[in-house]
Amino acid sequence: MMKYGEIIDHIYQQLLLEKNYGHVAAYIPELATVDSEKFGVCLIDRDNQRHAVGDWQEQFSIQSIIKVVTLSLAYQKLDAQLWQRVGVEPSGTPFNNLSRLEHDFGIPRNPFSNAGAIVVCDVLMELFSDPREVVISMLRTLAADENIHYTQAIAASEKSEGYRNMALAYFMKSMGNIKHDVDDVLDLYFDVCSIGVNCEQLARIFMFLAKHGRSADDLHSYLSRGQAKRINAIMLTCGFYDEAGDFAFRVGLPGKSGVGGGIVAVMPGEFSLAVWSPRLNEKGNSYRGLRFLEHFTDATQQTIF
Repeated sequence: MMKYGEIIDHIYQQLLLEKNYGHVAAYIPELATVDSEKFGVCLIDRDNQRHAVGDWQEQFSIQSIIKVVTLSLAYQKLDAQLWQRVGVEPSGTPFNNLSRLEHDFGIPRNPFSNAGAIVVCDVLMELFSDPREVVISMLRTLAADENIHYTQAIAASEKSEGYRNMALAYFMKSMGNIKHDVDDVLDLYFDVCSIGVNCEQLARIFMFLAKHGRSADDLHSYLSRGQAKRINAIMLTCGFYDEAGDFAFRVGLPGKSGVGGGIVAVMPGEFSLAVWSPRLNEKGNSYRGLRFLEHFTDATQQTIF
């Protein structure tokens, strides 16, 4: 049996001895105040056992990691019809890039770019009368924890500086790929990105992609096995913006990052692993989080390859 606890502790202590490069996401005022040296890890295995170290119980902003959950909710309802509104190809560009969107006539390359996630929020507004409640309810159920909430201060902070996202949304509106009022869609987008989680909650939430669409406790089914496979595939190829290829090369797991410093990765059939370290590299991904995951898959030899 794999000794996850020992491996996680060893890598964690090893990385504490190394210089922690990068910077917090200061362009979002509320995130600029986060302690840049925080570092937490939590793994939930297929037997629902927890292995954790560091600041794993401290809350941080989920940011773009929520895009996997909103995508899953839309995909659950629309299945293949969803891909008429958003693609599944890696973009090879930063998460808020405009030029690719113009070239593709307002259809985002994938649902994990900002443009793609904004379209998915527009879709959720068509599918649900109260999408905010649906999103938070799914997170609480998957985490088996009611202590997950929206963070209005972070949402307001993002909105105050969200000019590029506004440009993306208005451009897609002009091309017919946003159906609702742009301000309403962006409010939903900023709200879902503001949700606070800790490493344990995040790892438990993403067990539904390690367990082929089912929750960690096996009581709830959110995706078919085929749908879970496809979400994992998009995470592998698009989950880290223009660093997705490097992540697949170095780590070899489906994963998703957020500018709050969180990263979550899954090994289908085995585990879900969440890492939080707020300093970001030049691509907007957690420097120490990436280092941890690379060391972890090297040590365990558990990847999808």
